[in-house]
Amino acid sequence: MEKRSTSTKTTGDKRKRARKMSEYGKQLLEKQKVKHAYGMREKQFGRFFNIATKMAGAPGSNLLSLLERRLDNVLYRLKLSTSRQQARQIIVHGHIWVNGKKVFSPSYLVSVGDVISVAPKALEKKSFVENVVDKRLNIGIKVPEWLELDKKSHSGKILRVPERSDIKMPIEEHLIVELYSK
Repeated sequence: MEKRSTSTKTTGDKRKRARKMSEYGKQLLEKQKVKHAYGMREKQFGRFFNIATKMAGAPGSNLLSLLERRLDNVLYRLKLSTSRQQARQIIVHGHIWVNGKKVFSPSYLVSVGDVISVAPKALEKKSFVENVVDKRLNIGIKVPEWLELDKKSHSGKILRVPERSDIKMPIEEHLIVELYSK
């Protein structure tokens, strides 16, 4: 009987080592994470970043504040949809009003004092209200402090502009700013 060697050869080994991620890789990963969380495409994300850099204050915090103020995100935060993607669909189908007017753009930026409500025609559809709107309203998820929810009328109001401390997602916005400043 032949004895087998217990040592392994490393030259022909196909094991892969975990590479240390480059600084650019970390920045890109952070941008992609935020972009996907808010359901945006590259061009639109870049447009929001340009707006954020022109505003007074830190560009990273401004960017996150702008993203939070998008109508699809506000609808999700008000618990009037189960996901941002569903919120976009509800908006595009014309089921959402801002200050009494239909809005069809999920990227619409809400302002302080705006009232977001479900359209009266949509509220007449019992299955829509039960399966879409009320589904998340009854869960004990807390609405952010910068928003006010009225469950009975299926509406909400913007009390103030969201600040960085209002955003609970673990985001390192400085990496995104560094990526775009190259």
